[in-house]
Amino acid sequence: MASLYESIDRFFGVSERGSTIRTEIIAGLTTFMTMAYILFVNPAILSAAGVPKEGVVAATALSSAFATLVMALYARAPFALAPGMGLNSFFAFVATPLIASALAAKGLEGREPWQIALAAVFIEGIIFILLSLSGLREAVANSIPASLKYSIAAGIGLFLTLIGFNIIDLVGPEGPDPGVSLNVERLTSPEVLLALTFTLVAGVLMALRIPGALLISIIAAMIAGWLLGVSQPPGSVVSLPEFSAAFKLDIAGLLALGPAIAVAVVFTFFMVDFFDTLGTLTGLSAKAGLMDKDGRIPGIGRMLLSDALGTTVGAVLGTSTVTTYIESAAGIESGGRTGLTALVVAILFLLGLIFTPILTAVPAYATAPALIIVGILMMSTISRVRLDDPTEAIPAIMVLAGIPFTFSIADGMGLGFISYVVLKAATGRWRELNPILVIVALIFVAYFLSLPDIYAAIKKG
Repeated sequence: MASLYESIDRFFGVSERGSTIRTEIIAGLTTFMTMAYILFVNPAILSAAGVPKEGVVAATALSSAFATLVMALYARAPFALAPGMGLNSFFAFVATPLIASALAAKGLEGREPWQIALAAVFIEGIIFILLSLSGLREAVANSIPASLKYSIAAGIGLFLTLIGFNIIDLVGPEGPDPGVSLNVERLTSPEVLLALTFTLVAGVLMALRIPGALLISIIAAMIAGWLLGVSQPPGSVVSLPEFSAAFKLDIAGLLALGPAIAVAVVFTFFMVDFFDTLGTLTGLSAKAGLMDKDGRIPGIGRMLLSDALGTTVGAVLGTSTVTTYIESAAGIESGGRTGLTALVVAILFLLGLIFTPILTAVPAYATAPALIIVGILMMSTISRVRLDDPTEAIPAIMVLAGIPFTFSIADGMGLGFISYVVLKAATGRWRELNPILVIVALIFVAYFLSLPDIYAAIKKG
């Protein structure tokens, strides 16, 4: 037993990073409890795009377990991975409808839009693997200012909060104003009342520092809904996993859309995943003390490759982009510093495979509080931006506001990157820029200029 303990300690560098095996295990449990909501939320979101709900549950659990296991054993970092929030919303509510429009225009209605979207995610993952192996992705990561990385995480957080309100129909475009407005008739509905009540419950539990506050609030809301007759409990507790969404990606269908549309969809997934991952890894590494004095993250290449492998395998299994989770911060706060923390999370995700009936019975009003709260947690990263410096603050706020208000993570990031380069250049602070950062901004310029043609091409087929 002593030799096994020592082997684990040595392999993960537990003592070297000032931790203990017990602490790492507790940290892994904490991380899983704070992000287990993805097993309920991801199926709810992707099923809106037509992906089989039971299949998404299995794909979510297995892809999360695989990617987190790679992070644990290869990168040996305390970060957990799962299908990304925001990324799955883009998949379901932006990419799939656009693909459906293009298919209709081309007379290809027999193909499933979500299967083509999975193909785009798969190709994006392959590109990421190649970029990670080449070192280019790591070079880009090291070139991006911390303020932009933190503002991306905050912008995604605000976007998630908006999605949380939207899935219970509390806000939407149905009101008298042309933009998002309050759906007054929904204020007294039992679903909204349960969602808002348990959002506050989750907040109280978090303030009391109770581990697994989000998971507790979801389960409590679900049970309360059953008791009140708002929704029905599952007919069973466990079942064999159903991989009805696996191996359904339609690469031929993606190519049938034409090169312009295919490249546009893949490129958008690429942009969103690329910068979401970089922002999350930077924030978590800083919190875990894994960032060096120059702001670089030792071993980030392995972390990025773990992420890329997770995305590729996840697409094959039937889920949207897999990425590193900001909720890993909960485990880090509990003392997790090594891949042992991630290993515990991976094992727990595997166990989640057999609880499909319960997971698919969780209603939207129970998951909405998790989206709202997680969004708030992610927004806290904006406090790390120097808001007293206009050349840092303005790009950061452009990202923060741009992501939710355009309902597009990529669009919000583009606004921030372009404004950062312009402001630094216009104020004579060229030394704070680097060639890679300027190239990224120019890519975003090209991306924005091409959007009218992309959407026109999609509509015309």
